[in-house]
Amino acid sequence: MTDAAGATLPPNEIEVFTDGALGVIRLNRPQALNALTLSMVRAINATLDRLEADPAVGVILLEGAGERGLCAGGDIRSLYESIRAGGDLGKIFWREEYILDVRLAELRKPFVAFMDGIVMGGGVGLSAHGQHRVVTERTRLATPETGIGFFPDVGATWLLSRAPGRLGRYYGLTGQSMNAAEAIHCRFADVAVASDKLAALRQALARLGPAATNGMVRGVRAECVGFRAGDRALAA
Repeated sequence: MTDAAGATLPPNEIEVFTDGALGVIRLNRPQALNALTLSMVRAINATLDRLEADPAVGVILLEGAGERGLCAGGDIRSLYESIRAGGDLGKIFWREEYILDVRLAELRKPFVAFMDGIVMGGGVGLSAHGQHRVVTERTRLATPETGIGFFPDVGATWLLSRAPGRLGRYYGLTGQSMNAAEAIHCRFADVAVASDKLAALRQALARLGPAATNGMVRGVRAECVGFRAGDRALAA
């Protein structure tokens, strides 16, 4: 398989399928915590073209394969190897990644992100600008780019600047991770759902039909809100 530029795409870095009226994009590099590559960015863009144009799809869902997280960020190894070889992968990757992040924020169809487990760097860009951002008791969200001398990218500075008080400055400078309650409080997420209720939420989204609206999505996600007894309680 090749992309529009003729580059060979590794197989199965993302999985795409429909479930009822739900179009699912699953990041599929669990051995690398679903770290984002240039080919994945291009494949997601092409998939969005298809799902937005499909009249049978009412809602688009983003999730990560495995139980460790949605996405740990960009594939730093490939970027490092490109730099060592004198390549320009970084320039190309970040440009296309940022354009994709903007597109996800402006999708015409309801977009849901399951921010379960680790959500860092590029994973934040793929999810935290969406309309329906679902965290769980396993969520660990961060923009740790400052640790490698970079600024909080993928639009994270825009989100951090809108966090209450000086929390945005704190998280941006330290790269400290947020749990579910903190992510909601800092406006990086909308609702917390127990990880064992994500399957039920997915089924409810699939039943909404091709004419699904953001209001309908908010209604079904409200039915799944909350943690199991014994899980750490969410702050109000």
